[in-house]
Amino acid sequence: MEEKYLSNKNKIYYRKNNFNPKKETIIFVHGVSGSSSAWIPYEKKFEKEFNILTFDLRGHGKSFRPKKSSDYSLKKSSEDLYSLVKHERISNFFLIGHSFGNLIILEFLKKHQKMVKAVIFVSVEYAPSKRKSTKSIKPLFVLSPLLRFLYKKNKNGQVNYSKYKNTSDWNLRRMYADIKNTGLTSFLYSIKNSLNFNAENFLIKIKIPVLIVHGQKDTIFPISSAKEMSKKIKGAEFIVIKEANHIIVLNFFNKLSKIIEKFLTKYHKTLRVFTSA
Repeated sequence: MEEKYLSNKNKIYYRKNNFNPKKETIIFVHGVSGSSSAWIPYEKKFEKEFNILTFDLRGHGKSFRPKKSSDYSLKKSSEDLYSLVKHERISNFFLIGHSFGNLIILEFLKKHQKMVKAVIFVSVEYAPSKRKSTKSIKPLFVLSPLLRFLYKKNKNGQVNYSKYKNTSDWNLRRMYADIKNTGLTSFLYSIKNSLNFNAENFLIKIKIPVLIVHGQKDTIFPISSAKEMSKKIKGAEFIVIKEANHIIVLNFFNKLSKIIEKFLTKYHKTLRVFTSA
């Protein structure tokens, strides 16, 4: 995988394999306080059959750290994704997101659905603004302007997630590593900008194939919300991993990669089963 930066004023870090015009492309989108390094096992799994692109969201990993809350809007993050897609001249691609990354995908689809072949949402929430937990968290961000004075430029890097396999949703060791790497300001601004998001009225407009994968034991995004979402998107497939929590990408690589493989095989133009890695 080649490491690159998007060549514009905002330095977005991304990785890609040697793109083959005869192959289709998968783009992976990570969650809040994480980085593209969470997808490394999936890059290795699928890079022989697909062009692969993973990237660090603004404020995360090796990408730039904006100072203002407004620069962490989901719209701007989705614009980063669009800039990457245009820069690499990608079209008709597969999108796979986890957690917070799914909000960015939903925002992206509002304007650019025709560019996407199919989507896989893992550990998804489509309307944080509707949840009771959001209403209790929101008041904590009243003083968020003060975060500007706490802003500290982090040494951009990535977490080695192989150290945090089989961890719980609220594992303090993993959470500390994530937030330390991302920076408290970037982490809180990202959360703040997600709290008002509600894609409920948009779901009916999604016309491309969709797969939703959710853990039965997810304590961050309720499974009830994922079920609601699957019913609101016409033709959406819904798979529950009974023993899984929210951290499916790290904890259930074997199961999730097989689920992804099976779904992609339906829409992959060669229509053949991949050689398992």
